[in-house]
Amino acid sequence: MMADAYQILSVVGMGTLAVLMVVCLIRCALGPRVSDRIMAVNMVSTLTIIMVGIMTVYLKEGYLADVALVYAILSFLAVIVLCKVYTGIYRERRHAEAAHAREMKEQEEKACS
Repeated sequence: MMADAYQILSVVGMGTLAVLMVVCLIRCALGPRVSDRIMAVNMVSTLTIIMVGIMTVYLKEGYLADVALVYAILSFLAVIVLCKVYTGIYRERRHAEAAHAREMKEQEEKACS
C-alpha cells in the first residue's frame, strides 16, 4: 500500500516537473531579455537535478545522487560563465553608446563654433 503511494507520488512529481521544464524551455526560447533566458536555463538545470534526485529514490540507485551533485556543480559554473559573458557584452555596449554620445556632442560643439 505504501509502496503504491510512493510510486504514484513519484509519477505525479515527475509529471509536474516535466510540465515546469517545458514552460521554462518556452521562456528560454522567447526571452524577451537575456537575463530571462539565463534564469530559464538555470531553472531547467535545477529541475533536472530534482528529477535525477527523484529517480535516485525511485530506482534505489545511489550513484544517481553523485550524478545529480556533479550536474549541479556544472550547472552552477555554466550559469556563472553565462552571467560573466552577459555582463561583459552589456558593459561593452554601454561603453560604445557613451563613446558615440561623446562624438555626437563634440560634432555639435564644432558645428556651433
